[in-house]
Amino acid sequence: MLSDRSRPVVQATLPAVAENIREIAQRFYRHLFEAHPELLDGTFNRGNQAEGTQQLALAGSVAAFASTLVHTPEELPGHLLSRIAHKHASLGIRPDQYQVVHDHLFRAIADVLGDAVTPEVAAAWDEVYWLMAYALINQERGLYSARGVRPDTVWRPWEVEQKIRETDDVVTFVVKRIDDRLVKTSLPGQYVTVQVPAADGVRQPRQYSLTRADDGEHRQFSVKRVHGDGKPDGEISTLLCDSVDVGDVLTISLPFGDVVLDDAGRPVVFASAGIGITPMAGMLSHLAAAGSGLPITLLHADLDEASFALRRQVLDDVRRLPRARAYAWFERGADSGLPLDGVFAGTVDLGQVDLSDDAIYYLCGPLPFMQAIRSALIERGVAAQDIQYEVFGPDLWQADLVAEPAPGAAQQDVGQPG
Repeated sequence: MLSDRSRPVVQATLPAVAENIREIAQRFYRHLFEAHPELLDGTFNRGNQAEGTQQLALAGSVAAFASTLVHTPEELPGHLLSRIAHKHASLGIRPDQYQVVHDHLFRAIADVLGDAVTPEVAAAWDEVYWLMAYALINQERGLYSARGVRPDTVWRPWEVEQKIRETDDVVTFVVKRIDDRLVKTSLPGQYVTVQVPAADGVRQPRQYSLTRADDGEHRQFSVKRVHGDGKPDGEISTLLCDSVDVGDVLTISLPFGDVVLDDAGRPVVFASAGIGITPMAGMLSHLAAAGSGLPITLLHADLDEASFALRRQVLDDVRRLPRARAYAWFERGADSGLPLDGVFAGTVDLGQVDLSDDAIYYLCGPLPFMQAIRSALIERGVAAQDIQYEVFGPDLWQADLVAEPAPGAAQQDVGQPG
């Protein structure tokens, strides 16, 4: 927790830092990459950098952490720290890199806030930074230890054995191991980082949810081609969908991710939209492989039946589960030949289906979809701790909540990661 000396300083300066945190984050990354361009090769997603989403995520996480230290000093934001630590571990982040980040972050703070950064203010925010850094370093050390790896050994080669066209925009890759290292089983809902050389040779990392339970020799993930909507299409998703083929070798990390299937034995409800089906497919695959007898409900939204990625695998697994049901909402109409328990036109309406009491909910899809479903569940009396969600890419929901905080609330509450 913050020292008694630093807490009032941070509290007094938090509004000014929060007001300028986006500019601070932009300056930080500019300084960082000028001094360490090698970090753009294999560690940072330059697509997120270009869009500004990574800067926004950093801004939100720092503001949330500082606000928590001030307003609830007895409790660190575990949800936020866990999400960041898993993402860092999937990229092989090292403890020594936190000093590099510190130096360039504090240079950016001084650039933006100028004379307001007195020695007292600098010391207080230095304390905030290292409290957050050491909390993450310790969590990441535990994640590496649990996997029996070091940051530089989270990666291994996998050969593409199958490439399956799911929809016009989604491709599934089945990869097999080609080295002698033990394959440690993933947890249901986790993701891997795929490190792909771009056209200019610079390696780019992207996270993809595992969409089927491991069998010891193979892993499966699905990639949605990112359309730029007036901007260039997704660099790596396009390369994977168009250029990577059977027999090619990909560099892939060990599985990480903290949004995983709870083993408490309670009913489960999955709510997904679009490519948000991917972690749900992975969890359903694990449940089917285990012969689960839990009440399970899948709620999925998409444009139409043809856009529903992994539909055959997902619905096959639902049929293998004796107490599972599946419902779909299609924006283009309710026509479907799929073996569903209900098909509706439009967007998801929880009032159209019966949901189990005491269920645990998992959400994945576009941010507006998750916000709407989460709000509807809260209105129905579902406890916030019973709703987990996965955000693909930097956690912009988190950043939006705290980037311009009313000084009191450290709020936090996650589609394909990265």
